Amino acid sequence: MRVAQVVGNIVSTVKDPSHAGQKLMIVDFLDGAGRRTGENAVVFDAAQAGVGDVVLVSTDGGASAIFLGKHVIADMTICGILDSICLDGEIKSYF
Repeated sequence: MRVAQVVGNIVSTVKDPSHAGQKLMIVDFLDGAGRRTGENAVVFDAAQAGVGDVVLVSTDGGASAIFLGKHVIADMTICGILDSICLDGEIKSYF
């Protein structure tokens, strides 16, 4: 699992049938201080996230199949939208 911020979305009219009805988002992963790293990825969205949301990304393809409820070709999936993170006693809120 990794923490990331949603920075965009993708619209695709032609894709593999296993991807039909699935939302694709672009995320920028965050470092330990909560700063964007510039390391972008295209991920499926199982949590109905939007641009600007800070999200939890599963980096396990097997988990993607579970979250999306069917067999898909996927490496990463947004599985939650974060409200806050507490690290070393400091709370960072994304609300």
